Amino acid sequence: MTVQPQPTLPEHPDFLWRNPEPRSSYDVVIVGAGGHGLATAYYLAKEHGITNVAVLEKGWLAGGNMARNTTIIRSNYLWDESAAIYEHALKLWEGLPEELDYDFLFSQRGVLNLAHTLQDVREGMRRANANRLNGIDADWLDPDQVAEVCPILNVSPDTRYPVLGGTFQPRAGIAKHDHVAWALARRADEMGVDLIQGCEVTGFVKDGERVVGVETNLGRINAGRVGLAAAGHSSVLAERAGVRLPVQSHPLQALVSELHEPVHPTVVMSNHVHVYVSQAHKGELVMGAGVDSYNGYGQRGSFHVIEEQMAAAVELFPIFARAHVLRTWGGIVDVTPDASPIISATPVENLFVNCGWGTGGFKATPAAGWTFAHTIATGEAHPLNAPFALDRFTTGALIDEHGAAAVAH
Repeated sequence: MTVQPQPTLPEHPDFLWRNPEPRSSYDVVIVGAGGHGLATAYYLAKEHGITNVAVLEKGWLAGGNMARNTTIIRSNYLWDESAAIYEHALKLWEGLPEELDYDFLFSQRGVLNLAHTLQDVREGMRRANANRLNGIDADWLDPDQVAEVCPILNVSPDTRYPVLGGTFQPRAGIAKHDHVAWALARRADEMGVDLIQGCEVTGFVKDGERVVGVETNLGRINAGRVGLAAAGHSSVLAERAGVRLPVQSHPLQALVSELHEPVHPTVVMSNHVHVYVSQAHKGELVMGAGVDSYNGYGQRGSFHVIEEQMAAAVELFPIFARAHVLRTWGGIVDVTPDASPIISATPVENLFVNCGWGTGGFKATPAAGWTFAHTIATGEAHPLNAPFALDRFTTGALIDEHGAAAVAH
């Protein structure tokens, strides 16, 4: 017998919450109440006038990867297709606090990607030029300029991995992930969307090759269209509907320190030593790394990944040597063969999928929801997400971001 988790409702004085019983039928059912699922519901209502929508969550709102990420927002990707959708996301981020009337602590403090080898330098310069050609803010900095942007960074030439320069995107930054989820949920809720926690999708109701509903632990729910936005588990759900997705699930770890006075003015990322570091608004140092190499659904990972991540951070930031780890955690990310997402219809009619974001999911939140809502509402891909269709894995039109954006993804 499976014991269902008890939903934990957000505790926030501005959030007037209702957790309704599901109705028998909806125009659209979204599976997954994380950032992408909530953003999709919000934009279905706002942009397309579709409010007969249910967002189903087997646990609690934003309790998955939305609560287990390192909050970085940027758009400095190499390939045109990636740059376009992430830049659209960044532009949406810049207007969302006012649009949602909610201060989710969006801070455009910039993101600095370090170069430690000649190959890093060449790649960084290439990417900065590509960004500028796509209208994205990007600068190449020499070591002295890197030190000006982040004075606590060790740019000595005598280190194991000397800093030879870096790319800098001034408009990039961070936001508080749980507040983002609450902001989107509150506005969607006000528009009439049903956000239903403790509702696990166990199967799909099909009429031939067409999905017409979902089976849940709360009973059957009929649906005109179904969108999957369950990070790390979309492939499991899709397989229940008869669709095999080209994604693999991996643990992704990160950690925070105890609180400190503000010392870190920006976000620093290094693919070469595989760590990225920022400082949260409350004062914690937030550190992340790449995905664990093995497949799994456990929200934990290998200790050596965290150990190497901290060693790299101390190498770059000697000032962090006496900081203490407060907690570590792991999320589950789904990764495609080309490290780019899938935002697409599927071979099963009325079934749509948004998955495969790897480590890029949080920064893409508004654009992922915006494009996914368009695809579900119209049945057609928007030009921004058309390149990320499922059929690219048969046509060969891949968007290979492996290593192209100065991080693992």
